[in-house]
Amino acid sequence: MGHGTHPGRTRHVGAAELAGSTGLGAWAAFAVLALVVGRGSPPGVDGGLLDWSVGHRSPASVSAASALTDTGTGAVPYVLVALAWMVLGRTLRQRTAAAALGCACLAAGQLLRYGVMEVIARPRPPRQDWAAHASGWSFPSGHTTTSALAAGLVIWATVLRAPRGRTALCAVAGCWGVAVGLTRVYLGVHWFTDVAGGWLFAVAWLGVCVGAAAWWLPGRAAVPGTDGPPSM
Repeated sequence: MGHGTHPGRTRHVGAAELAGSTGLGAWAAFAVLALVVGRGSPPGVDGGLLDWSVGHRSPASVSAASALTDTGTGAVPYVLVALAWMVLGRTLRQRTAAAALGCACLAAGQLLRYGVMEVIARPRPPRQDWAAHASGWSFPSGHTTTSALAAGLVIWATVLRAPRGRTALCAVAGCWGVAVGLTRVYLGVHWFTDVAGGWLFAVAWLGVCVGAAAWWLPGRAAVPGTDGPPSM
């Protein structure tokens, strides 16, 4: 009588393959977009959305957009990821290790994005159109990438623990990640393709993280539908 494949291992392999395929597709799309924006003049959609943003600003809307955009950098994304990932453990040691792992995924993604940004070296929109402070090159957007990565990590942790109301929590996290990116266009400090690049980069890097966790993390906590917290 042959030995069957363990259901938990099958789920891990399936999750790794799905994450790998999704990540690969996002990397390919990101590479194509990087080639497009690296050619020089911004695509028409960039100029059109920038002009619309500049023409539809008010002091109140700029203040609201600035407040939201500030949550996409600094300590806020790390605090959100740490809190979300702490629930994956049952002991203090497990909770600390889980929070550290989630923050490490976020930090590694930020570092990789910074390297890509320096290589592509795309200029930002004209300074006279800015409604917020900005520095560095434009592609991919740092606030967008960071908030999208943080949102993805929060959603991942929420799905793993499957608490009540997880659909609403995932929706809020996802909407926050998208909204931060859109504020960068509205405030005139990024082209829309910078934001799209940030979203693609985040999906691609999350695919790497999920795929790696599904293959290597013990404790059957890397994918939904398995039992127990991560063994750390």
